[in-house]
Amino acid sequence: MKQQYGFTLVELIVVIAILGILAATAIPRFINVSSNARSAAADGLVGAINGAVALCQASWVAAGSSGATCNMGGTSVASASGIPTTAGITSALSTTSGFTYAAPTFTLTAASGCTVTYSTTTPYATKGGGC
Repeated sequence: MKQQYGFTLVELIVVIAILGILAATAIPRFINVSSNARSAAADGLVGAINGAVALCQASWVAAGSSGATCNMGGTSVASASGIPTTAGITSALSTTSGFTYAAPTFTLTAASGCTVTYSTTTPYATKGGGC
C-alpha cells in the first residue's frame, strides 16, 4: 500500500474557504479600530489641554496671581489671568505630536477632519465632529 503525501484538493479548498470567512469578519473590525484610535487621540489632547490649563492657573495663583505668564516646569507660558493664551497653549503642553496647530485649532495629522479647538473660556478644549 502506498502512503499519501500532501493534501487533497478538497482539504485545500476547505482551508481556503475558512480563511476567507475569517478575513471577511476581521477586516471590518480593523476599520473600526482606526476610527476609535482617532477619537482616542483627540480625547487625549482634550484632556492634556484641560490639564495644562489647570496647572497654569495653579502656578499663576501660587505665584501671587499677577503677571502675564505662568511657570510650567521652567517654561514661561503666556497667559491671561492664569489661562494660557491661544499662542501660549502649545508651550503649556509637553508635546503636540501627531497634531498640527493653527490657532485655535489642533488638527490630527493622520485625519484632516479630526480637530480639537482650544478656547480661553470654559470648556477649554472641544473635540470636532470628524473624530
